[in-house]
Amino acid sequence: MIVIIRINPKLHTPMYFFLSHLSFVDFCLSSSITPKTLVNLVVEDRTISFIGCVVQFFFFCTFAVTEFFLLAVMAYDHFVAICNPLLYTFAVSQKLCATLVVGSYAWGVACSLIFTYSAIKLSFQGFNTINHFFCEFSSLLSLSCSDTYVNQLLLFIFANFNGVSTLLIILTSYVFIIVTILNMRSASGCRKAFSTCASHLTTITIFHGTILFLYCVPNSKNSRHTVKVASAFYTVVIPMLNPLIYSLRNKDVKDTVSKIMDTKVFSY
Repeated sequence: MIVIIRINPKLHTPMYFFLSHLSFVDFCLSSSITPKTLVNLVVEDRTISFIGCVVQFFFFCTFAVTEFFLLAVMAYDHFVAICNPLLYTFAVSQKLCATLVVGSYAWGVACSLIFTYSAIKLSFQGFNTINHFFCEFSSLLSLSCSDTYVNQLLLFIFANFNGVSTLLIILTSYVFIIVTILNMRSASGCRKAFSTCASHLTTITIFHGTILFLYCVPNSKNSRHTVKVASAFYTVVIPMLNPLIYSLRNKDVKDTVSKIMDTKVFSY
């Protein structure tokens, strides 16, 4: 997706600028989890050092939180594009785009540092078995012999803040978008607007729904098996599906892919 956006000049717009960063974040999020998980499927020694576990969690948390806010930024971009198309170039300037993206990454790193530091301060004894396929925060808390009340409180506060604040931005944006679409007189304009938002809405529904289900309910009664399955969605499945979701419904992307596939390379 990143290469396609770079190749096609038609895709050098704010929407695709955000999409390229979403693709990068998806790639990094999945890469922090999937390789180690695949190795563990074929080897007997599934141990990981405490430092390795903390590093894995740091990168996972960084990119998961960043994706939250990138999806909210993309919702704002859709809102301006559909509700104020004449002001789009001014309202979504290159400087603003860069600021929003940098801010998303910065907040992701800040949240990750807070959680990582709180995990490092925990005490563990002996050989510990993580009841998960990666070093997930709540799984680490369940293994600690320390008092984890503060850690659980931090998880609940930050998970709800990140989830609710971004969801509020997204819902507000789409309320205005829906009102604008319903007031459109052109049927083709309505279809184009809905098509523009469909991919984004699909990603939001899966990603936010999974995160809210896992982390935004205090003292969740979900079984560990359910947590593992749900975690697989936002760490492996969603990053894999996002390029397909955004490409299959996008004519410019499909045209670029077709041109790449039709290009013949000769070597002598």
